[in-house]
Amino acid sequence: MSSQKHPPVVDWATDFDHTDSEWVADPYPIWDELRRTCPVAHSDRYGGTWLPVRHEDVAAVAYDTEHFTSRSVVVSEIRPGPDDPPAPIGLAPPITSDPPFHAVARRLLLPAFSPKAIAALEPLTRDLCRELLDATDGQAEIDAAVDYARHIPLRVIIGMLGFPQEDADIFRRFVRMVLEDVDQSEEERQELIVAGEIDEYIDARIAEHQAEPRNDLTTYLLEAELDGNKLELDHVRGTMILLMIAGIDTTWSAIGASLWHLAQHPDDRKRLATDPGLMPSAVEELLRAYAPVTMARLVAEDFELHGCPMKEGDWLLLPFPSANRDPEMFPDADEVILDRAENRHAAFGLGIHRCVGSNLARMELRVALEEWLRRHPAFELIDPSAVTWSAGQVRGPRTLPVRILG
Repeated sequence: MSSQKHPPVVDWATDFDHTDSEWVADPYPIWDELRRTCPVAHSDRYGGTWLPVRHEDVAAVAYDTEHFTSRSVVVSEIRPGPDDPPAPIGLAPPITSDPPFHAVARRLLLPAFSPKAIAALEPLTRDLCRELLDATDGQAEIDAAVDYARHIPLRVIIGMLGFPQEDADIFRRFVRMVLEDVDQSEEERQELIVAGEIDEYIDARIAEHQAEPRNDLTTYLLEAELDGNKLELDHVRGTMILLMIAGIDTTWSAIGASLWHLAQHPDDRKRLATDPGLMPSAVEELLRAYAPVTMARLVAEDFELHGCPMKEGDWLLLPFPSANRDPEMFPDADEVILDRAENRHAAFGLGIHRCVGSNLARMELRVALEEWLRRHPAFELIDPSAVTWSAGQVRGPRTLPVRILG
């Protein structure tokens, strides 16, 4: 739950804040109201931020790389200048890279996240899920977020990078600092960044891999080439940072939100537990309904969207979860329909920055649900008010106390 460092929001159309406690607890009514009354909201917070909420407008911005840059994708009190971070690599390529460099940086990662490569990770992921379930076996009450969901993508990403599993807390602390503590003052965030803990940590792991190459993603990046040259170390480090930011909190949130839904909808839970063939469409529908990621852009040059005068350097939030709940795009958008036939959701983003790790996220979510339901086909929330949610641009349950039934 957000610490609510900023004043509470009074008018969402003119003063929104994605760390406000009301947004954190349940943003869907906010987006629904804005969609009806002010589809492109504005706030002076964070130095000026825009918020389109309709699928049509979110898609228009996501596909427009001329007027909107991806140099910085997390809205915070630190507003980057025109050369910060330096182009073309950016802080976390390829998500912070613009064309044409983006296409090259993205292409480098495709082999590591191909369907074949991800299929090879499934047995390890399944073993991990079973190990986590074994650790709580026999308990009548479990925190499905703390004891289960948060560990799965974290340990998978650490394994892919070839880092020590005992360093998981370093990853968790970094993810929280980048994605959730965005309402800290510029001085507070600068202090954390200047401290350089994460850069030092990653540089140490890079040095280890340079001395002793291994069969993992870190060695793959160190041996990869662009135009006949090895990648700059800033590129290697930045891509690792991307995997930590984009590959952990997002999937942890999707797994937790799916279990949160199933804990409250026994009919859906029973259908999914007894009909394995339903799982592929259910995964897509749960991703649509509870998409965790709101991305951000910076306005690259003065631009007008639906009469809104956006100025160079303004922030713009892209709430893909709101786009996924737009009734103009999805019939019965607020209903979870596990066998929804047509489901071109935006959970993994839209445009050139569509998530390169979508195969991995889908596999982790599917396996996590399969193993949980195999072990616990019946469960419910102990107390809905005890569920807490993350603040910022990735939304998912941080505490999810459930009671095992039967």
